[in-house]
Amino acid sequence: MTRASGRADKNQVSAAAEEAYLADVALAASFDDLLAAARDAELAYRQAQASGAPASEQYPLATRLSSALTDAMRAAYAAERAEIGPRGYDDRIYRRKAKARPEVHALADEAERLLTLRETYQLTGFPARPEAAALGVEIARLPAQPAH
Repeated sequence: MTRASGRADKNQVSAAAEEAYLADVALAASFDDLLAAARDAELAYRQAQASGAPASEQYPLATRLSSALTDAMRAAYAAERAEIGPRGYDDRIYRRKAKARPEVHALADEAERLLTLRETYQLTGFPARPEAAALGVEIARLPAQPAH
């Protein structure tokens, strides 16, 4: 605390913020490996699709892809928070200003791209669960969109 104002130093970081920051730094460090795993999972899934593999083979690959994209996306968001720094966990004004910096903005764009890719696959590209076929359940499909 400063004597003149009686307030805590505005640059001081709480223990919880420091702990969250260190966890994000550790997760962000694995981003490249997680992104490579997501690329490998996507390649395996696309190859299964291209070869006309049955849904029972495609479904595990699709869930692996979804999981890998989720992990990579979480690491990308952690990298964004880590780039902002520990003060960003406690100070919303500092966090907002930091998000305008180009290096932080680039990390946020990558995280959003991964989120969009994951959601696109989940909404349109995943095969039906094998259990649904075994039960004889009809899975609703969206009609194909005409090319624009």
